[in-house]
Amino acid sequence: MEFSLNVFERVRDAEGRILPVDAYQAEFADDLERATATVWKLERAQDFYEPDVASWRAMMAGEWEDSLSLLQEMGPTLTEFYRIRPDFCRVRIVERPLTPYLQWEMHALAVRAAAGERPRVLAAEAVREFEHIAALPELVVFGPSLLYEVLYDDGGGHIGGRRVTDPDVIVPCLDAVRELYDRGEDLLPYFDREVVPLPPPSVSLRMREPLPDYSQHTGTFRP
Repeated sequence: MEFSLNVFERVRDAEGRILPVDAYQAEFADDLERATATVWKLERAQDFYEPDVASWRAMMAGEWEDSLSLLQEMGPTLTEFYRIRPDFCRVRIVERPLTPYLQWEMHALAVRAAAGERPRVLAAEAVREFEHIAALPELVVFGPSLLYEVLYDDGGGHIGGRRVTDPDVIVPCLDAVRELYDRGEDLLPYFDREVVPLPPPSVSLRMREPLPDYSQHTGTFRP
């Protein structure tokens, strides 16, 4: 893949309105409700903290089977969520070996895929050319005139988003995300081959220690 400039660095440098978590969630929900074209999501980080998601909490507590059961319970609600919305296409960048978080998220994405989302997996090696300065940003693109850079703190806690509306920045970025998506593998075949055979993730005490310090509003069914 070749571009005359690093489109993802242009996103980072672009003017944008920074929104704290509550304002971001409210605006994002409104934009998603109004969306009529495909929504594109790029996920790069390999660890996030999601303490308001019951399945994630169970995984972090070492209760793997309970965590998977809670994910399955999300299925009907997610099916209805995606049934009434335009396509939602996710590019999930994956490094090996999988972190405990990412192993859990692969199961969550399998439920989403069965419900109607269109996630694909792409190996981290495929995006190294864009990461000479920093890892790819976390992005949601609603179209040529609206993009969110989703913001996280150093521990993976969600702290809000940055709303960008400059088409000169967004259009090349959207083209790049689409191309990454085209190069990815559909989630479910990858999941069956690479994730299902894995033993339950090992969650250390060091990973659990930060949990009381996080209170965010990611929402069980957030895209």
